[in-house]
Amino acid sequence: MAMRPLKPCAAPACSALVRGKRFCGEHEHRAEQPKRAHDQRRGNSSQRGYGYKWQQARARFLQINPLCVMCEAEGRVKAATDVDHIIPHRGDTKLFWDESNYQSLCHSHHSEKTASEDSGFGNPRAGGRGYANL
Repeated sequence: MAMRPLKPCAAPACSALVRGKRFCGEHEHRAEQPKRAHDQRRGNSSQRGYGYKWQQARARFLQINPLCVMCEAEGRVKAATDVDHIIPHRGDTKLFWDESNYQSLCHSHHSEKTASEDSGFGNPRAGGRGYANL
């Protein structure tokens, strides 16, 4: 099996060559820093309003709406795994709990939609989310 080519470490002014990762051993801590800081700012799922009450509402909605609406629109049948807020709630409690703002999506469609709304996978929007106590 062919090996991946060597490429320069992504750290500025580092000439080390790496295979299959962005940073050399000396700079690998840089890969985790932005993600860790973002995770600490955003809080855990319960702090963002996705606690027990949401899990119950989600399960109930998926039981009634078991198929991904985007897959159905594409002429495919696929089980939904995620309940999406059609209009992002951005901490608005009323919008968060409004079931007319829910849609069932498969994980890949939910990830795709979330990434397009949030400026890419794991990349926070300018200004942050500003979640309220849901």
